[in-house]
Amino acid sequence: MIDRRGLLIAGAFGAVTAATAPLRALAEDAGKKPRTRIVFLGTKGGPRVGIGAANPANAVVVNGTPYVIDCGMGVSRQLVNAGIAIPSVKYIFISHHHSDHNLEYGNLVYNAWAAGLSTPVHSFGPKGLEAMTRTFWELNRFDVDTRIADEGRPDPRPLLIARDITDNGVVLKTEDVTVTAFRTPHPPITDNFAYKFETPDGTIVFSSDTAYNPKLAEFAKGADVLVHEVLYEPAVDRLVLKTKNGATLKKHLMDSHTTTDDVGRIAAAAGVKTLVLSHFVPGDDPAVTDADWTEGVKKHFSGRVVVARDLMELTLPV
Repeated sequence: MIDRRGLLIAGAFGAVTAATAPLRALAEDAGKKPRTRIVFLGTKGGPRVGIGAANPANAVVVNGTPYVIDCGMGVSRQLVNAGIAIPSVKYIFISHHHSDHNLEYGNLVYNAWAAGLSTPVHSFGPKGLEAMTRTFWELNRFDVDTRIADEGRPDPRPLLIARDITDNGVVLKTEDVTVTAFRTPHPPITDNFAYKFETPDGTIVFSSDTAYNPKLAEFAKGADVLVHEVLYEPAVDRLVLKTKNGATLKKHLMDSHTTTDDVGRIAAAAGVKTLVLSHFVPGDDPAVTDADWTEGVKKHFSGRVVVARDLMELTLPV
């Protein structure tokens, strides 16, 4: 499949900054933005919406093109807060169909359209994404048809080109980036994919939500950056005590996520240069410190460890 740009759709970091204009300017070289950067849009795992960290979403920006990974609630606003124009989004990757990863998928594209989108957006995700895309447009048919007629906008429906991923392998290859999907378990979900981004400035791997999976270390072998989810068990115990409608919540969390110690084991086995902790489980416990997140990791991994924050940016190359 070829998009309008003629791109083939195939079957220690330099800086850590908050995404505010003054600080982002510090990461620029002679007034020029870095060629490749990661923007952490939402770092809290889970579907709960609060006043703290936003729900899961990330962006890799290469030569000005944003590649969005997951669309938790708030992704559109976080892109705006990060200074990324949402009509510039051309690629979206959904790791799995938990709501904290896909709830704003359709709305992100709609919001981009409302802000002036007129070029294609290619989306990739587990089986069901194509059906979800059709359903989203049907749900919003009245609004879309009305705005096309009243406001002279292009029809957005042909612009969103969704593709279901059914197995491991390269899912996108452009002149700048090659993206590879890798299935990793997130019980009870099996259609769940980690993503590897090979860029001109280095390789970035996003673990997705995942149970401890030694094979993920093989997938991330030698990566410049591994962005891995992380679970801190003492905080999970506190979460379970205050959750009234989650009788088996702890079992689910322990079965389907990776503890701090095991994240360290994965990073060490992969031999990555930088490990970034994100998608914190739980991500809204004010008693948890950066030291809590990193203590177990550092028992096994001696490389650089970064605790992500919403709107933090990391730039390549190393």
